[in-house]
Amino acid sequence: MSDQFEPSEPSESAERAEAAERLRRAGYSEADVQREVTELEEKSATAARIFDLRRIIGGLFVVYGVIVTIAGITDSDAEIDKAQGININLWTGLAMLALGIFFLAWLKLRPVAPVTPTLPPEALEGKPPRDE
Repeated sequence: MSDQFEPSEPSESAERAEAAERLRRAGYSEADVQREVTELEEKSATAARIFDLRRIIGGLFVVYGVIVTIAGITDSDAEIDKAQGININLWTGLAMLALGIFFLAWLKLRPVAPVTPTLPPEALEGKPPRDE
């Protein structure tokens, strides 16, 4: 396999090498193995984008912000008097909404950069790998 792909953990390297060896024993060429590795890395990048913490945090703050804002809108005068005349649920809900929208806007404006793995030239052209 090529040295272009640097795994982040030793166990990942061992898994990758084991999978590559199984593919080679099954009759796949080095180019096929490289293509398979590329496809798996693209799927991994997609999963990283889906589970971006900004999306999760922003979504939760928006949902909770809507709930608390509705509670603040429907508060009675007695509940407002308990908070020294401040409609704390309304202000907290609006702040949570603002924070949630901030996180979602941040996600939209600065998305996670897609990983673009590079294949060796022989994998792209279908040539057998070079002897190194």
